[in-house]
Amino acid sequence: MSPSRRSVLAASALGLGMATVARAGRPTSNAARFSLKFAPHDGSFVSRGDVIEQIAFAADQGFTAWEDNEAVSRPPAQIDAMAKALRQRGMTMGVLVASMPKWSQFRPLLGADDGAEREAMLADLGPAIEVAKRLDAKWLTVVTGFMDPKVPIDLQTARIIELMRRAGDVAAQHNVVLVMEPLNTITNHPNIFMRTIPQGYMIAKGANSPGVKVLADLYHAQIQAGNLIPTLQSCWDEIGYIQFGDNPGRLEPGTGEINYKTIVGWLRKRGYAGVIGMEHGNSLDGRAGEDRLIAAYREIDAA
Repeated sequence: MSPSRRSVLAASALGLGMATVARAGRPTSNAARFSLKFAPHDGSFVSRGDVIEQIAFAADQGFTAWEDNEAVSRPPAQIDAMAKALRQRGMTMGVLVASMPKWSQFRPLLGADDGAEREAMLADLGPAIEVAKRLDAKWLTVVTGFMDPKVPIDLQTARIIELMRRAGDVAAQHNVVLVMEPLNTITNHPNIFMRTIPQGYMIAKGANSPGVKVLADLYHAQIQAGNLIPTLQSCWDEIGYIQFGDNPGRLEPGTGEINYKTIVGWLRKRGYAGVIGMEHGNSLDGRAGEDRLIAAYREIDAA
């Protein structure tokens, strides 16, 4: 999501199956469909071509979801082409970004005494929601800015709860959900405001809106606090979306310390049927990296 984050999300592609037949007007594949809605993104299979060709390739490998942090900045014609490709393949659209900090400026300060940046964040929602509608998307990512060193944390928290209540009212009117993403301060995002899933849980509870939930990015959660499954268990009723990425390196499952097989098993027991964003890069360049990416998800899907 930040420039460094986006640079790590570049990869490539060969795959396991090729499209063969069409049933009910929808292309299918020799590759078995994943049982969970793992969602690659633009860059996961970059050797296959542009984002439309990557969607087609992902579907041919059995993926049933997609996510795109950059959707709001794309040309309208490309957004419509993506929507068409996803519908034809029966794929669920995952998150797109509604509100993201200006990383180089360490803004916004959403808990500041001056409310201008809170109003600007609310103004960002309209265009993002319109793009979400065109893509049949339900979830929009929100990052709640940076800490203001001049304002007590309790005041900042109260102001952000009120902001998210207002934002949730807007989202609920359009049947979408804003998922607030806690980020780690240790490796990637110093001085970010929302740092842990429980902190997001507190703000979601305070906002008390069906339009506000928490995005549990397990890469960030592992760095900042660990204890992933108990944390998910405690905060489950306010978690609206999940993203995977191993640590260290923010690469595919199996490259680091997180036991994603166990996490997948736990999610199955919970009956989780939502999207799981593949918010990470590939450990190898080129098509070898894309092969490894697919194999990593086959392994945890079979757990």
